[in-house]
Amino acid sequence: MKIELWVVGKTNFAYLDEGIGLYTRRLSHYLKFSVTIIADQKNVTNIDNQLLKKLEGNAILKKITADDFLILLDERGNEMTSEALAKWLERQLQSQQKRLIFLIGGAFGFSDEVYARANMQWSLSKLTFSHQMIRLFAVEQIYRAMTILRNEPYHNS
Repeated sequence: MKIELWVVGKTNFAYLDEGIGLYTRRLSHYLKFSVTIIADQKNVTNIDNQLLKKLEGNAILKKITADDFLILLDERGNEMTSEALAKWLERQLQSQQKRLIFLIGGAFGFSDEVYARANMQWSLSKLTFSHQMIRLFAVEQIYRAMTILRNEPYHNS
């Protein structure tokens, strides 16, 4: 199985790219993992937020196959401890899914169509984080889950 993190738009901060790169490299020791950037919509300065979400949603849905398991990182999603995430991820890795896709939307969230397609919603916290920062937190938590499954010391260090 391959695990992918999909994000809408590039990040504006080099320190986030550096951190994401660090954990992406670390994850490569455990599984096939990649980060995919869904291109920002062009010429949207005066566009309504709902229409922007719909345009972003259409771009996302074009890339998803019927076999993909789609997890939205969403403030209304289920919260898990790191240990619970590790157990959940272990079950997913043993399933017949070809791709497990963690999706972080744009600044205004997801379209109704993306919510309808999602298999699951995951919230990292009740706190609100920027959609750019959550990228680093998500990759780190996936890495942490893998170290928990391997009983490695990262989780408690």
